[in-house]
Amino acid sequence: MSGGKLIKGPMERIVLHWTAGADGVNDIESDAYHFIVSRDGTVTPGKDPVEANIPPLAPGQYAAHTWNLNSYSIGITLDAMAGATERPFSWGRYPITKVQVDALCKLTAALSVQYGVPVTRETILTHAEVQPTLGVRQRFKWDITVLPGMEKPGDPVEVGDILREQIKKNLRGK
Repeated sequence: MSGGKLIKGPMERIVLHWTAGADGVNDIESDAYHFIVSRDGTVTPGKDPVEANIPPLAPGQYAAHTWNLNSYSIGITLDAMAGATERPFSWGRYPITKVQVDALCKLTAALSVQYGVPVTRETILTHAEVQPTLGVRQRFKWDITVLPGMEKPGDPVEVGDILREQIKKNLRGK
C-alpha cells in the first residue's frame, strides 16, 4: 500500500510541519511524514500509509513525525526552511511559499473529510502548537510559526488559527 492512499480510518488529528530541508523530497522526509508538499505545491506521499499510525506502532513502519504524538496522527509537511533561524529570524534559502501553503490547506481539508478529523485547535494543529495546546512536550519546535507575508514568527496558536481558517475555506469550497 502506498503512503498516499486514502482509506477511511480512526485518525484523531493532523499535525502540520516543515522539514527544515531544501527542495526535493529525501528518504528521511519520506520516512517521517505521510505527505510532503513541495514549494511548487506538488504533493508527494510518504513511505508509510496513514493507517500505519494506528497502534500498535511498529518501529520503522509508521510516520514518526511528532514526538510522543504519532498514534492516530497524520503528519503533513512543507518541504522548506533549510537554513532558517527563529532568532534572529531568517527565512533561509528555501522559504515556504504561498502556493505551498495553499496546497497544504487544500490537502488538509481533504484529509479531514476523508478521516473524519474536525477542524479545531486540538485536532488540526502545527507542530509548534502541540506543546502549548495539547501539553505534549516537544523539542524546541517552531514549525509552523511564520507564513509568507509575515516578517517574523508569530504566536503558534494564532498562526495555526490562520491555517485552520484557510482549511475551513477549502471545506466550504471558497
